[in-house]
Amino acid sequence: MKATRFHQHGGPEVLRYEDAPVPVPGPGEVLVRVRACALNHLDLFQRRGLERVTIPFPHISGADVAGEVAQAPAGTFAEGQRVMLQPGLACGRCARCLEGRDNECPRYDVLGYQSDGGYAEYVRVPVQNLIALPDAIGFIEAAAFPLAFLTAWHMLVTRARLQAGELVLVLGAGSGVGQAAIQIARLHGARVIATAGSDDKLARARELGAFEVVNHAADDFAAAVRRLTEGRGVDIVVEHVGTATWDKSLRCLSRGGRLVTCGATTGHDARVDLRFLFARQWSLLGSYMGQKAELLRAAELFFAGELMPAVDRVYPLAETAEAHRRLESREAFGKIVLSV
Repeated sequence: MKATRFHQHGGPEVLRYEDAPVPVPGPGEVLVRVRACALNHLDLFQRRGLERVTIPFPHISGADVAGEVAQAPAGTFAEGQRVMLQPGLACGRCARCLEGRDNECPRYDVLGYQSDGGYAEYVRVPVQNLIALPDAIGFIEAAAFPLAFLTAWHMLVTRARLQAGELVLVLGAGSGVGQAAIQIARLHGARVIATAGSDDKLARARELGAFEVVNHAADDFAAAVRRLTEGRGVDIVVEHVGTATWDKSLRCLSRGGRLVTCGATTGHDARVDLRFLFARQWSLLGSYMGQKAELLRAAELFFAGELMPAVDRVYPLAETAEAHRRLESREAFGKIVLSV
């Protein structure tokens, strides 16, 4: 099969479009013919190299996959069945998995992180990771959905316990998680303030449901949020940027506000003044991926047309390096997808 792999860490130039062995499914596993695979920032981190993390070489990245069943255990999925994949890999046997908290499994992994992922014509996954895809949903949109919407759903609905009528600040509206968070918050009756670095992205954020927008490249977004809320602040901040925005994100919180974070794309160093933390009764919440049950609930809304991933550009698999450069440029709005 054809795949895009890297044999060493580095820039986009280390990505090679080449022949690779077709994976062989084991017991309880399915072979999926990949039709589309969306990019995530995790793909960039893997390619560049992560501190204290060993990535197996040669490596195939790609967590967000949609395609067709090529081979499956009897009595599960039929050959040719259209599917999208749950990107989280869990053992399915430990106490946390059996309680439905599969994203807390001690053996939890993300497809394409320590295992080979979807930058290829075929990928091997556990049968429980398959979600049947209605005919009305295209492969490109299906690949753009799982990781971003699962992450945003877990952040807002499960961790931050979003309530109708609350004010939510979404940083980086053009990111995968950002565009998903705007839609999920709106769908749950919240009012969203979104930030982005260009007028075009701000206009797109409004189209997705943000009632106010702030250009974080031109304005101090914390000051803008305080002004827009008449000094009150927001109930929830969706933070995934890290060091560059952390202090300002805290300044945006109302009394009793919750900051929920799922990433640190600009660095992981962050400080908090404990006097503000206890006096203003803030909650700082970490969030990582999400439970399969959450993805299934979000997928129902996706299939019904109430949630829809924003797709920035589609590249052929042979142009994965260009797709990486596009993601690194921070010019994209929504997901970048590889067509396989």
